[in-house]
Amino acid sequence: MSQLFGFQINRKEGQKGQSPVPPNADEAIAVAAGGYYGTYVDTDNQARNEFEMIRRYRDMALHPEVDSAVDEVVNEFIVSDAHDTPVEINLDNLPMGAGIKTKIRNEFEYIKRLLNFDNRAHEIVRSWYIDGRLFYHKVIDLDNPKKGITELRYIDPMKIKKVRQKIDTTPKDSLARAAIKGTALEHEYGTFVDYYLYNPKGFYKGGVLGPIGDMSLSQGVKMAVDSITFCPSGLQDLNKRMTLGFLHKAIKSLNQLRMIEDSLVIYRLSRAPERRIFYIDVGNLPKVKAEQYLRDVMSRYRNKLVYDANTGEMRDDKKHMSMLEDFWLPRREGGRGTEITTLPGGQNLGELKDVEYFKKKLYNSLNLPPSRLTDDNKGFNLGKTTEVLRDELKFTKFIGRLRKRFSEMFQDMLKTQLILKGVISPEDWDDMKEHVQYDFLFDNHFNELKEIEMMNQRMMTVTQMDPFVGKYFSVEYVRRHILGQTDKDMKEIDKQMKGDIASGLAIDPAQQNMLDTMQQQNAALAPEIQDIQADDAAERQELAADSAAEREVDKAKKMPSAKPSPSASTK
Repeated sequence: MSQLFGFQINRKEGQKGQSPVPPNADEAIAVAAGGYYGTYVDTDNQARNEFEMIRRYRDMALHPEVDSAVDEVVNEFIVSDAHDTPVEINLDNLPMGAGIKTKIRNEFEYIKRLLNFDNRAHEIVRSWYIDGRLFYHKVIDLDNPKKGITELRYIDPMKIKKVRQKIDTTPKDSLARAAIKGTALEHEYGTFVDYYLYNPKGFYKGGVLGPIGDMSLSQGVKMAVDSITFCPSGLQDLNKRMTLGFLHKAIKSLNQLRMIEDSLVIYRLSRAPERRIFYIDVGNLPKVKAEQYLRDVMSRYRNKLVYDANTGEMRDDKKHMSMLEDFWLPRREGGRGTEITTLPGGQNLGELKDVEYFKKKLYNSLNLPPSRLTDDNKGFNLGKTTEVLRDELKFTKFIGRLRKRFSEMFQDMLKTQLILKGVISPEDWDDMKEHVQYDFLFDNHFNELKEIEMMNQRMMTVTQMDPFVGKYFSVEYVRRHILGQTDKDMKEIDKQMKGDIASGLAIDPAQQNMLDTMQQQNAALAPEIQDIQADDAAERQELAADSAAEREVDKAKKMPSAKPSPSASTK
């Protein structure tokens, strides 16, 4: 086999077993000559069918209804913000040091700059959603691979195909073949080499795939698997081993809608106008003369004089026939003679229920809630979560699945960049890839409303359970099962609360409990305290009255007694 273009990441040899089943693949693989497992061979016709599907998806995207549906999905997928990037890397669950996390974040930002993702995110996601697959060539400096990825070039899916070439490892010696006969090694699938076959002219209608089932003679450049980033849609036709796009199930619905619309236009053009019927009396003329007489009458009354504004001439267009011509019918002697009647037009030209039915069916097949593109839902209402339609909830989950699948592109590019830069080894990536997440911006108001209402319900439940904490429930039970806090959340919240208490922004819960206990005790002893205070007030009043009486007595004793004055008789 010739040298592959690009680069390969060397991995340690792990433990291998024996299996007659070919290794799994995310996409349909063409098997080169030498493979005898016919059930896994991707023939030439099948490959061309896959490229034909891509062309059909792209033609469908030009239809107005499909274009609006795709735009709706992509707009929900990619949220544009003037201050935030559409996607960020999340390393909270990654059990590594802060230095490694910082390097990973920096390399991810570098990959986004290579893709120009902040500016071209809509076009990239739209192309992936329509084609059902996405290919990028990771260009590196082969003289200095430690520089990492220098450029990311988009590859048209019509020009690339994955190939699996099986290496013949059957022993040549008859004794060796006899030794493995009847063992598991006899049915071992064997070693193989996967690579991508790239042809700049494309594989469609070119006959460049070589003989049927044989990819070894195909024209193109053989590129290493590690140098290509492949992001599939995740949908496959298991019967034909073909990668499908998200628009695949809408093919029939779109064709039906097109046919019903075309037939509706034809019916309205042919049945809308009222046309005349001329019954011409031909008497007892023979058939030939009767037909000639009818044609003479038709040419006599059928004049189409047209004025040409460019030349100022008059021309007769009666030689041109149209679908809206009048009807001329001969009538024999004994009938009612020559007669002119009117053929009425169609009566049910305003019926559009069949068109609306197929349009709704198309929207359902495009994974889009029909309420988003219908005329009866022009207003936008930010209501409660109880008012959100079930279709919207289903659509939100669908967008989440799309984002999870699309993140595989970032995973592959980031893995290559970190390994080339020497930040991690290929074995380290196998352990850490499950903990690397990607957070996309959300523009769905329903998620915010749902979180707020759920938090309100939780706080109401905690308020009702608070008197029973310490009696029937523990604080950890309330935090873990009612508020839904994890161990990491509880540690972080406890640390934040200690900081708030130290800075004086909050009161220590222990001190708050003491104050609450004192207030409860005071509330329980309030009647007794009031009685004691009332007795003390009464006693003070009695003492004050006694003191006032004593002062009056003392004042009266201290005053001198008055002597009687002499009367007049004593003089």
